[in-house]
Amino acid sequence: MAGRDAVAKLIERMSEDRGQPDGSRVEMPVAVDDPYLWLEEIDSARVRAWVEARNRETLEALGDAQFEADRKAVLDMLDAADRIPWIQERGTFVYNFWQDAEHRKGLWRRTTLANYRSDDPAWETLLDLDLLAKAEGEDWVWRGCTTLPPEHRHGLIQLSRGGADAAVRREFDLAKKCFVEGGFYLPEAKGSAGWLDADTLLVSLALGGEEFQTASGYPRTVRLLRRGAALESAPILFECERNHMVAWGWRDHGPRDPRTMYGRRTDFVHHEDFIERDAGGPIRLDIPSDAYFSIERDWLVVNLRTEWKAGGRIYPAGALLATSLAAFLSGEQDLTVLFEPSPRRFLYGFSATGDVIAFKVLDNVRSYIFLAHVVGGKWQCEQVSGFSDLSTLDISPLALDDDEWFAEGERERGVFVVAAQNSVTPPSQSLVRVGRPPEPLKRSPERFNAGGLAITQHEAVSVDGTRIPYFQIGRADAPADGSNAVLLTGYGGYQISSLPYYSASNGKLWLERGGTLVIANIRGGGEFGPDWHKAGMRAGKKLAHDDFAAVAMDLIARGITRPQRLACVGGSNGGLLVGNMFTRYPALFGAIECAVPLLDMQRYTKLTAGSSWISEYGDPDNPDDWAFLRGISAYQAVEAGQQYPPILLTTSARDDRVHPGHARKMAAKLLALGYRAYFYEPPEGGHAGATDNTQLAFKIALGFAFLRKTIAPEMAAR
Repeated sequence: MAGRDAVAKLIERMSEDRGQPDGSRVEMPVAVDDPYLWLEEIDSARVRAWVEARNRETLEALGDAQFEADRKAVLDMLDAADRIPWIQERGTFVYNFWQDAEHRKGLWRRTTLANYRSDDPAWETLLDLDLLAKAEGEDWVWRGCTTLPPEHRHGLIQLSRGGADAAVRREFDLAKKCFVEGGFYLPEAKGSAGWLDADTLLVSLALGGEEFQTASGYPRTVRLLRRGAALESAPILFECERNHMVAWGWRDHGPRDPRTMYGRRTDFVHHEDFIERDAGGPIRLDIPSDAYFSIERDWLVVNLRTEWKAGGRIYPAGALLATSLAAFLSGEQDLTVLFEPSPRRFLYGFSATGDVIAFKVLDNVRSYIFLAHVVGGKWQCEQVSGFSDLSTLDISPLALDDDEWFAEGERERGVFVVAAQNSVTPPSQSLVRVGRPPEPLKRSPERFNAGGLAITQHEAVSVDGTRIPYFQIGRADAPADGSNAVLLTGYGGYQISSLPYYSASNGKLWLERGGTLVIANIRGGGEFGPDWHKAGMRAGKKLAHDDFAAVAMDLIARGITRPQRLACVGGSNGGLLVGNMFTRYPALFGAIECAVPLLDMQRYTKLTAGSSWISEYGDPDNPDDWAFLRGISAYQAVEAGQQYPPILLTTSARDDRVHPGHARKMAAKLLALGYRAYFYEPPEGGHAGATDNTQLAFKIALGFAFLRKTIAPEMAAR
């Protein structure tokens, strides 16, 4: 059995080879020359040739018969007709976007809620994206539609080329089911646009040159675009500085309290928000700049990230507060506390509809849902019961628009949708209201055999003594002899929690075949509130990575696995995480899968949206920040002569959020040094790495083929 003494010896050996894991002896001077800088070219003949050659090599190495069988199995699950069609209500219809074997790009469709409740709903197709893409010769990817309440006849459909964040916006008539000839058309750009009225848009798009863009490539202005007018002549209503992240505007069309609002995000965390008055210009909403907030009718709901002193009272970070917006704007600060955190119990998201506020609480990383509403002039909170303590729960309003648009009885009011699931229990969908038990609506069938599997929670101890929880999903009778194949994943950034959601592909290709899945709840995430996130930001990002390594060590010490049978996987910020496992903790892992990653932290602010993340990571052009950033810049940390595990790097040519150059350059450097590195980059996919079920099934099967070829060869025979 690989116990704690064995782990200690392992780390001691790593320290001898590369310095202490805390980086105290790591020296990484700032590089002046980068021989692979040319791979940052988004598209050129030499880049395409290099990518195509690497793709061929990877498919030759991993694309065997088992890969094809796995790809088909995953695709069949993704295309299954009995999946839950997730819905959003607008007006008197519920809407859904659906992809399957016959509709690879997808159908935008609708039905009534009453019909949706049936076993076989009758859907009305509004737009067939496959037919549109074929007719126009474009690789269109659905990005949603913004409609004008209460009729929802006018729509702005957003279409992305190849899955990029940037999108084209075109006016659509939902009654005639066609694009409006001569209607609003906004060229491809990042940003947003919404309806002020049927003939006027609030446009916040990075169009018009550098003057209208922030350094991150997001819109710097909000413009008023009238029907028939040119965008370049549209007056500017609101703006931010070029070194800010983004500016936006939106219209709340509620019949009781219509209002126009503007906002500027100064960085990824901090923002300034304004409400337009009849005269005198917008008035700033005087709340903490890092707070999350929502306005529903006359209710202002605020979730704090830092302590706030208001009205002679101090409210703690993590608290959820509610007050009358009109009273607040008049200077009153009579705030009601709907939720107050405790050491292991924190708020993780909230939403509102009408006079009801729903919020999700993580109690030691387990999910609970509450509804708050006013009774006799006072707020009351009730927990939504009827769900397992092991369920991962999410809640959102059923309707996008205000119920007060509709007469009594025309549409049910104050309805939320709860999705419940966990890693071994498929998703179910229920409707919930105040004072009533959940109404089961839809349930997904099982996609893999979960018999004998169990979900357990454990804790590792990080380098500074902090307890790091993690979920372990695998056979209940798994031996503690270090023999289990384990896939460890995590994220650790942007206050995003890693929770045990149901994954049919993980279940079918890993758990059902005897593998174990582990989900680490490291600092930087939202599992224990804003302070947990802040502890994993900037200089703390390295500590978050140490947390992840501590979980790996705990798995080895408990005898669940050994390094040769342990792999880790992460994407985006999680790609930076596992990239650091590759360079800082290589002896802990037998394989690493790194998707759409950040890896070059010296140049990340120069690439696509990178400069918008400085608040999360730090600024490499600031010497004080580079002092800690260089300790997590995996690309610069790669050295010759090390015992690195095999790595699979994947990205997308159409990823305009995290630049594909990160993964390309890392692969090129590793291959030049003679390491076992695989690389794959499709020409489309965006930051998700896939735009339809075919591409997603390919991507998933490729990852599991890599695991079979490295840490789990026995799974090929199952």
